[in-house]
Amino acid sequence: MNKEFSSFRDPAGFIYEKSGKIFRHINKSYLEHYELLMNSGLYEQLAEKEWLISHTELSDKSQDYKTITPEKIHFISYPYEWSFQQYKDAALLTLKIQKKALEKGMSLKDASAYNIQFKNGKPILIDTLSFEKLEPNKPWKAYKQFCQHFLAPLALMSYCDLSLSCLMKHYIDGIPLELASKLLPKWKSAGIFTHIHLNAFFQKKYNHSQKNTSQLSNMSLKKHIALIEDLFYTVSNFKNPNPQTEWKDYYSFTNYDTALSEKKKLVESFLSRIPSPESVWDLGANNGFFSRIASDRSIPTIAFDIDPMAVERNYIAVRKNKEKFITPFICDLLNPSPAIGWDNKERKSWRERGKPDVIFALALMHHLCISNNIPLDYLATFFAELCSYLIIEFVPKSDSQVQILLSSREDIFTDYRMDSFENAFLKFFEIVEKKNISGTQRTLYLMKRKS
Repeated sequence: MNKEFSSFRDPAGFIYEKSGKIFRHINKSYLEHYELLMNSGLYEQLAEKEWLISHTELSDKSQDYKTITPEKIHFISYPYEWSFQQYKDAALLTLKIQKKALEKGMSLKDASAYNIQFKNGKPILIDTLSFEKLEPNKPWKAYKQFCQHFLAPLALMSYCDLSLSCLMKHYIDGIPLELASKLLPKWKSAGIFTHIHLNAFFQKKYNHSQKNTSQLSNMSLKKHIALIEDLFYTVSNFKNPNPQTEWKDYYSFTNYDTALSEKKKLVESFLSRIPSPESVWDLGANNGFFSRIASDRSIPTIAFDIDPMAVERNYIAVRKNKEKFITPFICDLLNPSPAIGWDNKERKSWRERGKPDVIFALALMHHLCISNNIPLDYLATFFAELCSYLIIEFVPKSDSQVQILLSSREDIFTDYRMDSFENAFLKFFEIVEKKNISGTQRTLYLMKRKS
């Protein structure tokens, strides 16, 4: 049994993995709440809407606890890897679930952004043990957590800068409301004033007092629902500032758009030669144009890009077209998400959360090697540790895009040549096929990692 480290904080149970399957142990102390979740119809209603991860119960009744097997999520992501709309959808889902829970005499005891993942292109709650029996006239236990995990990051993204979601990497338990209040304008919305500015003021004022908690008592069901509706209205009105980022419209201005269809055909051909791929990661995916070559074949595909607006546009397309096999996330390959939290094990690093069968690395190498001085040997090792098959594009110095990169710096890249590239990668891969992309000086490779 391989116990999942990130579940150590939950007194209701823990998660473990065995033989490639995920299990959730439910402690006896939580059984009353679990039985209410199942018998009230709340679980059935949420699972049917795909708002809550579905599970099956193990048949063994000899124990004084239960074990369930939740459906497995293809790739576990974290809030600082989401685009603005992904974050907003995750927040709204949390509030919709809380409102449904109140109708069934239950409440979310947790409102952690880490409890939301993305499945079939949509957010979904994965923590079955987040629900508890509603205590009459008691405030929402997870209100502060919701404000710190959802409201503050979204407000900062909307009113200050999209990149401020990265604060969640530093503040693993949510962005402190006092900090958010200092950074946010005072009068942008009544919801921000109430739930962030006033909340931060009272938290600071009553930091060592019981008055703040006593003032929240006697919260009727009607007031509770009104709170959720007010939070929902506040989140719904957040707007993406929509900056003009470097890569947002990449395919509209590329210097080889006439060869795009040829490149697409080559990627399709290379992918068809790989036997039964179960997962694809597209690194530097932009809006997911090439990612969809895999996802359209029902291959689970993760589309990573450094540009938050490129990821945003990709995700909006996923939602609009109801695509189930592609999920975009933000990732800076030069500084990917690290392992953080207690003992650096509570949240896994980007590399620890998956091992795809296939990686697409299209129009990527020249940015890594020339813009960021990554040696070819380092790149070859990186890819070899991640995947079994690699579809990679070599862009020579003579390419106009590389010339633009070199125009503002000295050309110190004497090893950036096709023969050096092949020699570096042949240490780990065999070249299955390589083709020139017609109308360009670029070459596309299909590689297989050596056993």
